Amino acid sequence: MFGARFLARALRSCSSAPCPGHRPPARLSVRDALGAQSTSGERVKVQGWIRSVRSQKEVLFLHINDGSSLESLQVVADSSFDNRELAFGSSVEVQGQLVKSPSKKQNMELKAEKIEVVGNCDATAFPFKYKERHPLEYLRQYPHLRCRTNALGSILRVRSEATAAIHSFFKDNGFVHIHTPIITSNDCEGAGELFQVEPSSKIKMPEENFFNVPAFLTVSGQLHLEVMSGAFTQVFTFGPTFRAENSQSRRHLAEFYMVEAEISFVESLQDLMQVMEGLFKTATMMVLSNCPEDVELCHKFIAPGQKERLEHMLKNNFLIISYTEAVEILKQSSQNFTFTPEWGVDLHTEHEKYLVKHCGNIPVFVINYPLALKPFYMRDNEDGPQHTVAAVDLLVPGVGELFGGSLREERYHFLEQRLARSGLTETYQC
Repeated sequence: MFGARFLARALRSCSSAPCPGHRPPARLSVRDALGAQSTSGERVKVQGWIRSVRSQKEVLFLHINDGSSLESLQVVADSSFDNRELAFGSSVEVQGQLVKSPSKKQNMELKAEKIEVVGNCDATAFPFKYKERHPLEYLRQYPHLRCRTNALGSILRVRSEATAAIHSFFKDNGFVHIHTPIITSNDCEGAGELFQVEPSSKIKMPEENFFNVPAFLTVSGQLHLEVMSGAFTQVFTFGPTFRAENSQSRRHLAEFYMVEAEISFVESLQDLMQVMEGLFKTATMMVLSNCPEDVELCHKFIAPGQKERLEHMLKNNFLIISYTEAVEILKQSSQNFTFTPEWGVDLHTEHEKYLVKHCGNIPVFVINYPLALKPFYMRDNEDGPQHTVAAVDLLVPGVGELFGGSLREERYHFLEQRLARSGLTETYQC
């Protein structure tokens, strides 16, 4: 049906006699149309969905949106274009001249010469209503339509821009993008919280594995990146990861996207922290610069009060404290924590948020964690009775830990000792 419709259009075009000097209208997105700086009288074509219809005696006003921007494009047409199919939610194609708008609310508007309804919509049955802000719980009932709302549209555009910014940062800094496997036989985190992958077919033998070994959805691409860093020096991946954690909180998702990077020849945590801070600030600034209207909507309706917090983080250098200093700050606090802070115990979210607040709501790096809290591959600091490793976490306001990293232990005899203490020697030798 989809293909047949476009084939019919193509046939109609082919059967039409060519008009000398006639140029087909240039196709523009709503974003590009709104951002046009000048008009030369050239005819353009814009496609999208109707957000509002207003009919007057001699003039018809439409607002159409194609998802490229939060703001819609105003279409001005003769009242003769008015018909029942031009309703909220209908998809249309409008051809006409892009002209300067006399209204201060928008820069440009489209003076329609032709309006085609591509797909009509019964506005009375459509689940979303014009100028009505629906709660997120209501929107979840309509996963196929909710992306048309302002809130979800803004979030998805911000996410898209953040993804592009992350890739841009790594590319500009000489990193090679690696596509690590989604189906894997390793448990990188060692926590056992894995989704096992099996074929849906019941033909296979009960004791037989499809890949000859048990296979799982990845929890991390770290092991694959470490191999690649032996050839490419600087590598990163940005893809889906999966955790079989039976939790309903936002901090424990079954599926999420994670940025991971590995750098060879790094000799200090300062090098890692420089990359972390650079990534955070570059990606944030690109989103703020390229999606100002979407960010403003999020600050207004989804996460109020965050704009000043973000600007405060961007204009300040991130702070650095040791794990030992962090524990002392927590112990001296008058706040009653659910989990009592003690040296040798991992920091909880409540501790992380307090530390950031104590540091003036500036992101803070916490470095040099106790050896017993971290995996065997993190580099031993050889620092006496407390015994720490060269690990770092970046804590940010309102969230807690956002980044984590470490120097890798490269000394063979240290690795052997750590493996033996962890009971992994037999596995390692195999």
